[in-house]
Amino acid sequence: MHTMTRTRRTLALAALGALALSIWPSPAQADILGSLTDPFRSALEQGSFGMALALIFVAGLATALTPCVYPMIAITVSVFGARETKSRLEGAMLSGAFVMGIAALFTPLGVISALTGSAMGSALGNPIVVSVLALLFLLMAVSMFGAFDMNLPPAIANRLAQVGGKGYRGAFLVGFVSGVIAAPCTGPVITVLLTWVGTTGSVGFGALSLFTYSMGLGVLFFVVGTFAVALPKSGRWLDWIKSVFGVAMIALALYYLKRFWPAQPPPLRNDVWIWGSLAAVLLGVGVGAVHLSFKHTGLVERLRKGLGVALAVGGLLGAVTWVEALPVGAHISWGDDYLAAQTEARERNMPLLVDFGAEWCNACKELDHEAFSDPRVVAEAQRFITVRVDMTENDAASTRLLTQHYRQPGLPLVVVHHANGEEAARVTGVVDADEMLVRLRRAN
Repeated sequence: MHTMTRTRRTLALAALGALALSIWPSPAQADILGSLTDPFRSALEQGSFGMALALIFVAGLATALTPCVYPMIAITVSVFGARETKSRLEGAMLSGAFVMGIAALFTPLGVISALTGSAMGSALGNPIVVSVLALLFLLMAVSMFGAFDMNLPPAIANRLAQVGGKGYRGAFLVGFVSGVIAAPCTGPVITVLLTWVGTTGSVGFGALSLFTYSMGLGVLFFVVGTFAVALPKSGRWLDWIKSVFGVAMIALALYYLKRFWPAQPPPLRNDVWIWGSLAAVLLGVGVGAVHLSFKHTGLVERLRKGLGVALAVGGLLGAVTWVEALPVGAHISWGDDYLAAQTEARERNMPLLVDFGAEWCNACKELDHEAFSDPRVVAEAQRFITVRVDMTENDAASTRLLTQHYRQPGLPLVVVHHANGEEAARVTGVVDADEMLVRLRRAN
């Protein structure tokens, strides 16, 4: 899809894309998974919604199926009186007020995260910040696996549960506080989503994404309150859903830490790599990543659970690596010394192409996939002196001076110069290969 991981690209995106690939009838092309995930990445980077919001809604619905939320649906609906109404319309209106209460809690968080997006993006270039964030995701994953509970103190939870009462005002307030009570399961998902939204810098997308998440979280409350539907009984399947979240969060933690590893294999975009990753995920699920438990079980079952989690996480990371890898040979050879490139362009009377990028910049990666990997763009770039300025750690004095020189506070930023040094064009958002070609051809 944002602005999404991307966006940086999220592991949920990779898992969904991998699942779609596994049932695709003819996976002859090496870029099938990339094609399937294009709408999601585009939505995250550009603020167009569609599939991005659909997946966020599904995340909210999945959160409602966790042990922190699901068992309290019927009770909560009774608290604000939806089951005692005289008509279905009144039940729907009360249930709607409840869902709006949930949205009133979460939507402002998306706005705040988007407003601080540039600061968050810069922070993601700091190894300390990334390490703390990864540790937070790991702790949340361990909680999802049942190692400990992140519950509110009973006294506070009981007091919050008594807020509101009957009527529309009461339903709204109960919805608001229910989001707080359900924090042990909503918190991990919200944290990931806010980190994701923060890298987009789009206030509109931030607000709408958290509102959509709230709708997904509240849809079962609305259905039960409006139609008096009896939900299936709670069971071990609720813990299975928590395990899925736990696997995803471990993969996210390792993904954030990936660029700080001392040695990394080169990204491989071939059928063997993606099918091996898919096989690892399926084998991990089969061994016990989801249906087995670390809690109140024997040593053998715990070992199987651990092995399954490791295989599933490894498979997800492999799928993400495949998604992010560029096709073989479809890339521009970039220099890394701006001053040297500028001097060479002047001495050889050639136009200059400058690309500012960073590991935390989802839009920059999107440009790599959408524009700079296109064979036509690669061919056109041959007449340029090309240089890429790494802004991952943008506190360096040299990079600050460059961004001040171009009067561009954020990323992405691509600047095209004529051979005489004057600026011919610039790109400050995600564009496709056709548009990039138009910008490059302005230089002479």
